Amino acid sequence: MLWIKALHIIFMVTWFAGLFYLPRLFVYHAMSEDRATRDQFKIMERKLYFGITTPGGVLTIGSGLWLWLGYGIGSHNLWLVGKIALVAVLVLYHLWCGQMVRQFAQGTNRHGHVFYRWFNEFPVLILIGAVLLVVLKPA
Repeated sequence: MLWIKALHIIFMVTWFAGLFYLPRLFVYHAMSEDRATRDQFKIMERKLYFGITTPGGVLTIGSGLWLWLGYGIGSHNLWLVGKIALVAVLVLYHLWCGQMVRQFAQGTNRHGHVFYRWFNEFPVLILIGAVLLVVLKPA
């Protein structure tokens, strides 16, 4: 079980690293003015989203389900309900990021760099909430 916990944490760090960096790329992409730079950002965003962030998210959720269903970790505890709710919100954020990757790739981005600067801060709130729930395990 400890190996699964360790992997879960590693996958979670990978997922969050991608969710922290991808919107930062959106900031710079939205500010870019030349075609070569925009094309480079499209490649970076696609590789980060599909090569690192999405696998990190899938493996985080898979290992979390393994811990919950396979070992009963958190069963019958309200903190787990809160954590699952936060993960569901994070999945929606992840999917929204994927939509933005597609919009940038198609040249249909509708937001400026200021929007993405604020958008970039959201996963921090989810991370804080999830870590507090797991560590403090409130009733």
